Amino acid sequence: MSQFSSLKNQFLVAMPGLQDSDFTRSVTLICEHNDDGAMGIVINQPLEISTGELLEHMEIPFLETQNSNPVLAGGPVQTDRGFVIHRPPKTWKSSINLGQDIVITSSADILHAIAEDIDLKDAFVALGYAGWGPGQLEQEVLNNSWLNAPMQSEILFNTDIEQRWQKTISSLGFDSQQLSYFSGHA
Repeated sequence: MSQFSSLKNQFLVAMPGLQDSDFTRSVTLICEHNDDGAMGIVINQPLEISTGELLEHMEIPFLETQNSNPVLAGGPVQTDRGFVIHRPPKTWKSSINLGQDIVITSSADILHAIAEDIDLKDAFVALGYAGWGPGQLEQEVLNNSWLNAPMQSEILFNTDIEQRWQKTISSLGFDSQQLSYFSGHA
């Protein structure tokens, strides 16, 4: 990682030429990036299961109010592991504050709070995560598979899931139509 700055707390945006089905047109919130590798959660790939259905499967009684939100495919690694991306101030047993009004929690206690509709209007569940080994993400960036963009709570909590990729590209100051499917090196 010597020539790279950490991409922690940034969005990783898939370039149009990235043909991996898990990451096509994806936006990934990078939660950790260091010499040991990187870990992130894809924030724009909905699964065909709602939060209510997930809670029901886990036998957690829930109120019907906002549990129709889709669960996201957070990445291809450990797809049975759940993460909740939400706003502070409250944190739970296993919460990591990423700054800019964004927290990730992986403990089940937050699912009970969601089920009871306790002050979590800006929260969504993702199953699985994206992981890269040492130097792997850096190489993929050099191969023009990814762009990085500043992490923005506006995109996470106020942008429709289907619009997050386009909105993140636009936040960099250009239209997705301007992105090339091919890369070149001078």
